[in-house]
Amino acid sequence: MAGVAVLVLALLGGAGAWLYARNLNDDLARTDPFSELTGGRPAKQVDGALNILLVGSDSRDPDAPVDQKSQWRADTIIVMHIPADHKEAYLVSIPRDLYVPIPENAQAECGSGQHHKINAAFAFGGLPLAVKTVECVTDVRIDHVMAIDFAGFKEVTDALGGVDLKVERTITSIHKPYRTFTKGTNHMNGAEALDWIRQRKQFPDGDFARMRHQQEFLRALMDKAASSGTLSNPGKLNAFLQSVTKAVTVDEGFSVIDMALQFRNLRGENLTFVTSPNLGGQMVDGESVVVSDREKALAMYRAMSADTMADWVKANQPAGAGSEN
Repeated sequence: MAGVAVLVLALLGGAGAWLYARNLNDDLARTDPFSELTGGRPAKQVDGALNILLVGSDSRDPDAPVDQKSQWRADTIIVMHIPADHKEAYLVSIPRDLYVPIPENAQAECGSGQHHKINAAFAFGGLPLAVKTVECVTDVRIDHVMAIDFAGFKEVTDALGGVDLKVERTITSIHKPYRTFTKGTNHMNGAEALDWIRQRKQFPDGDFARMRHQQEFLRALMDKAASSGTLSNPGKLNAFLQSVTKAVTVDEGFSVIDMALQFRNLRGENLTFVTSPNLGGQMVDGESVVVSDREKALAMYRAMSADTMADWVKANQPAGAGSEN
């Protein structure tokens, strides 16, 4: 949930709550996904710009094989690019079924492994291999990593008093208790929202609908958290911030205090959501996968490395698409 992470940092920076930020920083679970990476990483091209890899899994996903934790796949893969001026953020969703070569391990050379869906990298080699695979696919250097437990965002949503989400068609959830989501704007608590953003089989575009709903959920969370009702209520703000920190794990170099200072002016309207360019679903060796539009994707990732995403979005975002692509 990259956007929510940015919002936490922005709220802390805006409030100047440095002692509180330090406590949150100490409470965050830590991991070191970069120690296993050796040579061959993409070069850092622009000082001040940041690329943060968000990997989301769902420890309570009813579709997950709970007796085979090693077989879990990353539900969500997002590369968040923050330009050097720190005035906005671009969140690029990578389809979890994107068919890519996954290196044998985090030390292996790019292109050395077999093709799989990209979300398998997390299962095969944890965060180090996920970082390696994303860097190989994008040729973008990853500066920080945040692993998110989607299930934890039930508490995040409830801490805000729920969110309003747009439902484009009436559907029945495929998971117990088989909720009905009615077309129109729905106010959802944490359990309802988490259920909604898990749905994909009832939509013509399948997993792309799920990604779109996740993006809408992120924006709704940010709008609610940035509202005066949250900011002016210390208890509600504290519950929100505490619930977010419990749901994430970050790399050793991630500093809440530094990030809060740098991104204190970011808000929901400063976010642009993009989906990594692709050719849609295809059958490859009997498996349904998503195939990258390699030329367009590489052009976008080159813009990310060069810190010219604003130009790329302006040239490629459909007219009237606003801040969601």
